[in-house]
Amino acid sequence: MTDSAAFTALRPRLFAIAYRMLGVRADAEDVVQDAWLRWHGSDQQAVQSAEAWLVTLTTRLAIDRLRARQAERDTYVGWWLPEPIVELDERTPESSAELASEVSMAFLWVLERLSPEERAAFLMRQVFDHDYADIADILGKSEAACRQMVHRAQERVRQQTPRFDVPRDAHRALLARFMAAAQAGDRAAMKTMMTDEVQLVSDGGGKIKSFLRILRGAGRVAGVFWSLEHQYPQRVAYRQARINGEPGLLRYVEGKLESAQSFVIEDGRIAAVLVMRNPDKLTGAPQFIF
Repeated sequence: MTDSAAFTALRPRLFAIAYRMLGVRADAEDVVQDAWLRWHGSDQQAVQSAEAWLVTLTTRLAIDRLRARQAERDTYVGWWLPEPIVELDERTPESSAELASEVSMAFLWVLERLSPEERAAFLMRQVFDHDYADIADILGKSEAACRQMVHRAQERVRQQTPRFDVPRDAHRALLARFMAAAQAGDRAAMKTMMTDEVQLVSDGGGKIKSFLRILRGAGRVAGVFWSLEHQYPQRVAYRQARINGEPGLLRYVEGKLESAQSFVIEDGRIAAVLVMRNPDKLTGAPQFIF
């Protein structure tokens, strides 16, 4: 297999690693491109396993990129949410297993609480099923240290992720009802579809007006959707889409994309809404409704 063919075969996996590490498509693509340049310039005859070499390199490059971006994220205006990957067609290439598993917006947002090395160790073990010897080699640490990092990360992730998987059809059906209620400005109906302690997190990145704190409570969250419809009567439209492999909504105001919305569902009701409004992170979604 040529060096190009070997890299091309592994590229989806490398992108999946980089995107889960960084949460930004452009950063992930930059890391994969950097990995390609280093692979192309390496002595490939001396490499025993192209996959091990490239996975290790990509992970280390992603850790370096994440550390470098930490200062920027520390000064980010408001809440930082991952850049959503939006798909309108179920059959698009990015629906592959490499990207569809463990990549929801809620999951990636939880990963933001981990240090770069904790995040890498957790992903390598829990998502990509590497053994601890591989993880130790990738991170340049002992197996014992890697086990401890993974354990700490598991505890933090477990505490903040949904407890139950939601069937995709049920998820879509709930969002269809919610979409209709939001578009009609039916605040009472929206409240019945939310848990009492529902949360709304919004990312405007300082470019678009957004909430600087997490909103909590069905009344307040339903009121946010109601107020937008009240402000733009019959000029707010929604469209269902796959957002990071899960059913979500795109919202348009006066025909132009205003946000991409991901939902956490628990016991048949909406427990959290993650709203991406930062235009820099919405370039991959249709900008106008059609």
